[in-house]
Amino acid sequence: MGHHFALILDREITEQETVTLKENSGADLSFATVALPTEAEVSVTRITFEDDVTATLAEAIEAGFETVKAIPGIAVPGLSVPAQPAAADADAADDVAVEEKAEASS
Repeated sequence: MGHHFALILDREITEQETVTLKENSGADLSFATVALPTEAEVSVTRITFEDDVTATLAEAIEAGFETVKAIPGIAVPGLSVPAQPAAADADAADDVAVEEKAEASS
C-alpha cells in the first residue's frame, strides 16, 4: 500500500519537463492542467504522486519536493494530501501482534 498526494506547481510545465520529472522520481506520476486555487484564470500543473517505495508519507512528500527541484525556477504553491489507507499500519500492527504471540508461546 503506497502513499498518495499531489503537488500544485506555479505554472504549466512542458512535455520535456514532464519527462524530466518522471526520470527523477521513484513514484508513479500523473499530470493534469488545473486552475490555480487562488486564481481561477491561471492554468497550472498538478502532479499526483503514487509512491509505493518510500517508507513514510513524510518521506514520500519530501521526495516529491526533491523531484520538482529538477526543474529550475519552479515553485510549489500547493500540496494536497487525501486520507491515506490505514491498511499498511494495520498490517504492521498485526505482524507485531503475531510475533509477540509466537514469542509468548515459546
